[in-house]
Amino acid sequence: MDDAGDHVDLHLRSPSSLRAPSTLKCAPVNRLKRARVARALSERLDRVGVLGGEDWGHTGCVNAVSWAQDGELLITSGDDANIRIWRMDPSGSTGADTSSSSDPSRLSSVTASSAEKSSNAESQEEYPFACQSVISTGHTQNIFNAQMLPFSTRIATVSGDRQVRVFDVGEAVGQSPTGSEMEYTTRESCIRVLRCHTGRAKRIITEDSPDLFLTVAEDGQVRQHDLRTSHSCTSGACPAPLVTLPHELSTIALSPLTPYQFVVGGESPYAHLFDRRHAGRYLHAEWGVPPDADSATTCVRRFGRRSRAKGERKGYEHITGARMSAWNGHEVLLSYHSDGVFLYSTRDEPEIFEDMRGPHSILTPNAKQRQLCTRKSPSSHGEPLTGPDVEMIVEDRLESMLADNLMDDIDDPSQEDDEDGDDEYHEDDDDDDDDEDESDRLFAPQDTDSHQAVPVVYPRTRFTGHCNIETIKDVNFLGPHDEFVTSGSDDGNFFIWRKSTGELVDILEGDQQVVNVIESHPHLPLVAVSGIDTTVKLFAPARGVPSFSRWNDAETIKKSNARRTLRTGLSGSAELQFSRLLLNYEQALRSIRDGGGEQSEAQLTQCINQ
Repeated sequence: MDDAGDHVDLHLRSPSSLRAPSTLKCAPVNRLKRARVARALSERLDRVGVLGGEDWGHTGCVNAVSWAQDGELLITSGDDANIRIWRMDPSGSTGADTSSSSDPSRLSSVTASSAEKSSNAESQEEYPFACQSVISTGHTQNIFNAQMLPFSTRIATVSGDRQVRVFDVGEAVGQSPTGSEMEYTTRESCIRVLRCHTGRAKRIITEDSPDLFLTVAEDGQVRQHDLRTSHSCTSGACPAPLVTLPHELSTIALSPLTPYQFVVGGESPYAHLFDRRHAGRYLHAEWGVPPDADSATTCVRRFGRRSRAKGERKGYEHITGARMSAWNGHEVLLSYHSDGVFLYSTRDEPEIFEDMRGPHSILTPNAKQRQLCTRKSPSSHGEPLTGPDVEMIVEDRLESMLADNLMDDIDDPSQEDDEDGDDEYHEDDDDDDDDEDESDRLFAPQDTDSHQAVPVVYPRTRFTGHCNIETIKDVNFLGPHDEFVTSGSDDGNFFIWRKSTGELVDILEGDQQVVNVIESHPHLPLVAVSGIDTTVKLFAPARGVPSFSRWNDAETIKKSNARRTLRTGLSGSAELQFSRLLLNYEQALRSIRDGGGEQSEAQLTQCINQ
């Protein structure tokens, strides 16, 4: 692309405050820097630092990692409910796991070879991060996200205790006059406690303001908080939420290029795109009138899949992570539990279920007979089993089944060896799947969703190879132009794909157990990774042969993850379905013994074939 084209593109992307002539003069330099970072990230990465250790740093899982102040600070938090602020130390005294090579008492805990340590020590001189400040938050449960608000030194956190807290230690944040960690108590640092959410608060999205930010929680709500105003949460005076959905939410994404729209996802097959240029609130609630669900008209698109993954349990679909592109403002990444990562675009035209599926010969179950079976299935007390009663009995049946090893064939190692190990694992390649009918995995128009009338956008690309079952994993773009897609995995690795082709380009060991969070530095080819470990790993372009790349074992890793995902999904699904079958069968037999006659026999047949 020539210089003229780049100048036009810069003018269109930049806010008016950045279109000064001096900014345009720097455009060639900025383009050169971005090109260098993109080229560096295209190379093999390797671990270049570890923030924390056995006797320093975090003492629990690190759930929150974010860059602040244009990449000068790294903010981390997690299960220990402390915030740690890391700053690059020009003196090079990071304490970032370099002492282990010189301390004989710790040699036994070091798994890397001496060559790896030497390579890491050299790399750590390039990225010498040191912890400057430690804030005790006062949260009583795990912190899931921590973000510094723009143009300020305030840090907002969300936690499993349902609280949103804001901290501010002034210009001292990330600055230690003594060179050692500065510790701040909750009383010294906390300036606001918000109790608006009624479920575990999971994510924060900052806006272009030091006072405004969004939070999402498992109560199904998205709330906008304005620190310029105050209210009493205990008196029920909390401002109305921006969004209320009937299912738990665990992730939210917003692009600074399109701040008027955001995507939310959680325990639903669909992510929902809301546009705040429409009526973005439950206005009746703000006027003191109970909100009407029909008054929420801001959901303009849904993002979904055409079918579930192999073994994915119907009714248990869950979106664990979402991200909107900061480069173009329209691309959306969604990470699905028990499935892959999907790339969407808000510019794509939606499709209609009926048009996509067309006529087919599969008949839906008879609704009347299904209701009859549910209504007339007596319990041992002659009453129908509903709600918690059914779930309790199902759990009992399930425990009994597991104890008797009725489902051993699912986890039979010999069956694992018979898997085809198709690392692509595409939906179009499922024709030979004998475990479940593909028609059962297709999403139908009548599938439950709170916005069934909203059109659905389907993915452009699917990225696979990793395993997303055990924890709530984020997803992210990498590169100055969002050239790459990355996600953590249950095998302790994180995967990097080329966005344009969906090709897997690298697998790196980022945690001893599970990788959950991956955050790229805004200007450097530097990536921070965290998971179940108590440390944060830093990755950058490798010097020589990378020590923590697992690329040579890529095929084995992908096949293992595919088997693990399929086995876990089929095991849970089959066990639950079989236990329900036993329950319905026993209920029907009991009805026959009680003299239900011909109707009970018909009921038995219908229950077994549901």
